[in-house]
Amino acid sequence: MATADTVVDTSPASASAEPSGLSKKGLSSGSIGLLGAIVIGISCIAPAYTLTGALGPTVAEVGVQLPAIFLVGFIPMLLVALGYRELNNAMPDSGTSFTWATRAFGPWIGWMAGWGLIAATIVVLSNLAGIAVDFFYLMISQVFGGDSAIAELAGNPFINVATCLVFILIATWISYRDVQTTQKVQYWLVGFQLLILIAFGVAAVVHIMNGTAPDHIPVTADWFNPFAVSSFSAFAAGLSLSIFIFWGWDVTLTMSEETKGSRKTPGRAATLTVVIIVLVYLFVAITAISYAGLGDTGTGLGNPKIQENVFFALAGPVLGPLALLMSIAVLSSSAASLQSTFVGPARTLLAMGHYGALPAKFAKVSPRFFTPGYATIISALVAAGFYTVMRFVSEDVLWDTITTLGMMICFYYGLTAFACVWYFRHQWFDSVRNAFFTLVFPLIGGLILSVLFVTTLVDSMDPSYGSGSQVFGLGLVFVLGMVILLTGAIIMVVQSRQRPAFFRGETLSKDAPASARMRIRR
Repeated sequence: MATADTVVDTSPASASAEPSGLSKKGLSSGSIGLLGAIVIGISCIAPAYTLTGALGPTVAEVGVQLPAIFLVGFIPMLLVALGYRELNNAMPDSGTSFTWATRAFGPWIGWMAGWGLIAATIVVLSNLAGIAVDFFYLMISQVFGGDSAIAELAGNPFINVATCLVFILIATWISYRDVQTTQKVQYWLVGFQLLILIAFGVAAVVHIMNGTAPDHIPVTADWFNPFAVSSFSAFAAGLSLSIFIFWGWDVTLTMSEETKGSRKTPGRAATLTVVIIVLVYLFVAITAISYAGLGDTGTGLGNPKIQENVFFALAGPVLGPLALLMSIAVLSSSAASLQSTFVGPARTLLAMGHYGALPAKFAKVSPRFFTPGYATIISALVAAGFYTVMRFVSEDVLWDTITTLGMMICFYYGLTAFACVWYFRHQWFDSVRNAFFTLVFPLIGGLILSVLFVTTLVDSMDPSYGSGSQVFGLGLVFVLGMVILLTGAIIMVVQSRQRPAFFRGETLSKDAPASARMRIRR
């Protein structure tokens, strides 16, 4: 009898292949419904965490045009999500970007698409843990009457890293268990943070109406005009940060093999998740700007001292004695997303091991929990190591990793959007619907993300970009992005020598033969 410590081999040789060339990996099928997928998707995006980490940097780039940038950032996310939905309808697979790009373009581009997803999630896992640490000590200080000495403990790098590692350990333990445990935990955490965010916005509106907002500025139509942004570089930087706040909805598709109705439910969940999130973001962002203004002192959103962690500064003035709830909301948001975000890289690594693109150990599934246990643990170790190094390299680790993450998101989302366009090239004009959903929408989304990726890459070479941290005269964001991509390319070349079968297209073939190619489901 298998024990919790044994594993199941899910390599293609031991799993039955489907006509599309894909095969099952031993995950627990039918464990998640539509609502559960949406909740986990929102959890992975972590609205309370992303807003407190991105509001300040985005305002620093685009000012009051923040709502416009959020809306513009929503457009490529929605277009790409529609492309993801079509790919999932045809090829539901936990490898998502890795699997689909391999089927469309071949093993080399597919491998790098998978690497982009893994790298993005590793970066955000470290960032999530960092935000969680800040609000953990803020919450404790508030419990003990606002003792600033306790809140300042988060600034000690040794205490910060040690606490961060504890959070990662707890999240790893929950993620290692069955996906239903993840789902149950997320219902409470997601519901609570959405409730507090809405309460924050309502409280800000009350202050504005009562004349107690410190630097109130009235909302105007100009806030929603993206052409009012001062320069294209500022627009691109703001949009890159905006895209970061929507990132994470694709976790619903990495769970496709564990979802009820694996072909349709994940795509619907992804689309609904993005729509719900943009509505919450717009409400909170508009009320926060109108309440605090853009001043460079005090609670003004232009104050560089608070831009890395906006809710840290605004919770008290807006919510008064209930400020503790905002700290708990951001802490729970970070912790919830820290846990649910493990889903994506673990299942991508599982798929890469399953199809022979990585060592076979990554293809192991726990027979007790039916989760990719080995891949989950490796993801946690790498995230912990990345955060530890970054914390000692740069005091502005949160800002720089957010900007780097935006670059990685543009990279692998863009590749996946183009994969949708190319994979369905023989079906573009079968119907009007196909023309839009397999050609026009994903192509536009992919092009927007590609332009943003190149623009961010070029601009981030400037040492003043992001937090202003630099390495050998180059901006830290650029260095991080290049190191991540080059590391992926080096590992890919090594794997091609050690595991040539995948790179010859023997374990996961490029495209499906005409007789087996699946029609898009209407």
